[in-house]
This record gives sequence, C-alpha cells and structure tokens, in this order.
Amino acid sequence: VPETSLSRPPWPELPLVSKEEVEKQHRGKQSHLYVLLLTHVQTTTNVFTYADLLCSDEFAVVQKVNTLIEKEEYGRLFAVVHFASRQWKVTSEDLIQIENHIEAECGDRIILEKVLLVGGEDFTLIGKPLLSRDLVRVEATVIEKTDSWPMVHMSFWKRHRFQKKRTIIQPQTVLRINSIEVSPRLT
Repeated sequence: VPETSLSRPPWPELPLVSKEEVEKQHRGKQSHLYVLLLTHVQTTTNVFTYADLLCSDEFAVVQKVNTLIEKEEYGRLFAVVHFASRQWKVTSEDLIQIENHIEAECGDRIILEKVLLVGGEDFTLIGKPLLSRDLVRVEATVIEKTDSWPMVHMSFWKRHRFQKKRTIIQPQTVLRINSIEVSPRLT
C-alpha cells in the first residue's frame, strides 16, 4: 500500500529508543527535580513505560519531593490555573484582572479548581491535563468588580456620509491570589 496522508498520522514518527539509551539520558539529567507523567515509548521488542524502566529512580524522586513538601523547603510556589477561558501563571499575592463578572461578590473567597501545573524552586508537578483537587488548592479573593474604560469603535466610509460609532464597555473582575497549597504527601 503506498503511503498517503490518510494512511499515516499527521505527526512525525518517533525514533525507536532502547532501554539503555533512556537510562543513560536520565542518569545525566538530575540537576533539577521534575515529577512528570510520561507516555509510552515503543521499542523493537516491546512497549514499556518510564515508570517500569525507572521505578526505583521515580520512587526516589517522589520521596525527595515529599520531604521538600513536608519540611516546606520549596520556596515560593507558583501555579498555572485555567480560569475564565484563559491560563494564568500565578503566585501568592498576585492580582488577576478578568474580562467578565463572576457570581461571587466583592470580598468572597473562591477556590480555583482547574490547576494545570504547580511548582517550587526544586520541583514541578504537571497535570495530565489537570492536577487533582486533593493535591493542590489555590484560593483567591474577589477584590473589585467594575466596568472597563469606554472603548470607541468608529467606522466611516469616505465621501459617502456614513459613520458608525460603537462604545464598548466590558465588565471586569479583579482577583487576589491568597494562597497556593500542596498536599503534604504525593502518591
């Protein structure tokens, strides 16, 4: 069968990797600590996961992250949060200006539940696509609910006596991130 655009996927084929090459690459990259959920890698003989290959190393990584979280030696935490159809990189005491009103009133505390990523100085937890609600908690307070400055959208046709003027005012909400908390134990 000749290869066409319909007979093969649109993404490029990944090269086949042996277990020895993967182990060699991971031994050299231990300057930063990352906890990642990685996909399968296919070899010529079988299909294995990184968890199967690096079970002892991954266990050591999870233990190190657990000790950092228990001792609270992670520095200032940051998180990537999906809220109001956008992704925001936030830390504690940040202000976010959202282009719509939410149902909470001024002064109310809300919890941002769609957390994509959380990290500190020495580790990063990446969700696939989201981190669980039990693992991360991001709290925010509604500071202000206002409208934007009037934006004038003017259009006209020259030599036709046609003018159209629209004034656009969008609702805005300002949130303050109170805290980013990580549960004390990873599994």
